[in-house]
Amino acid sequence: MKSKIVLILVSAGVLAGCGSSGSASGGKTVVAAFYPIAYAAEQIGGPGYDVVNLTPPGAEPHDLELTPRAVGRIESADVVFYLSHGFQPAVSKAVDQAHGTTVDVLAGLPLHSAAGQEAGLTADPHVWLNPVLFEQVARHIGSVLHHPARAFDAKLRRLDADYRRGLQHCTRKEIVTSHAAFGYLAQRYGLTQVPITGLTPESEPSPKQLAAVVRLVRRTHATTVFFETLVSPRLADTVAREVGAHTAVLDPIEGLTPSEQKNGDDYFTLMRKNLANLRTALACR
Repeated sequence: MKSKIVLILVSAGVLAGCGSSGSASGGKTVVAAFYPIAYAAEQIGGPGYDVVNLTPPGAEPHDLELTPRAVGRIESADVVFYLSHGFQPAVSKAVDQAHGTTVDVLAGLPLHSAAGQEAGLTADPHVWLNPVLFEQVARHIGSVLHHPARAFDAKLRRLDADYRRGLQHCTRKEIVTSHAAFGYLAQRYGLTQVPITGLTPESEPSPKQLAAVVRLVRRTHATTVFFETLVSPRLADTVAREVGAHTAVLDPIEGLTPSEQKNGDDYFTLMRKNLANLRTALACR
């Protein structure tokens, strides 16, 4: 994943005189660059904010290109929440033109550096996959929206407790993932991530790198290679065939698929599906 996730709070109406108008419903419009931040803003902000996600369902957020209309929304925003370290270059460029307040929600978090500044990244942005780090992000969002994040935070604390209990006694500790999105999750719960590709899911390992991953997976005796919903499972399938493992979903929750939307899934349901799949793959009791 590249590393710049952006949440944009936008005053969506046309500026009239000295003031800016809100949305048609009378609240301020919140435009989020991708799903987890949009979901948090919607849950924390409540009915006083109309939340729009810039990344369509089923689309990979790293490849997001902004339309002129989306750029205009960013430029006229009251507040721009963004994740630094280079995730979405088009959004980062537009944020530089924002007239409102800009807030880096990664500021102050204990980030993992990106090895070799992969694809322009300087840090791993996948903080929402660690409920404790996501709670810090949620509080930051709440302070800017002038809405307490207590209810959202409480749900994150329960989720963290479920993960700690669920992953406490496992036969294996290594998780083989299609890309390196789960470093913060692995660190929080005492696991070791073995990624096939780096932080950007579209990156392609060389044959030599892929062979090294296969050797490492064999040494871990992993029975499962995880793939994700928004990118091709081809590499995960290749590694699984080589080591005699099967595949399962471990969702980085960078966006919802149309079927997940239809089923009413959200961040919390997907995180709990991830936990169930981890427990099966790691033979937890």
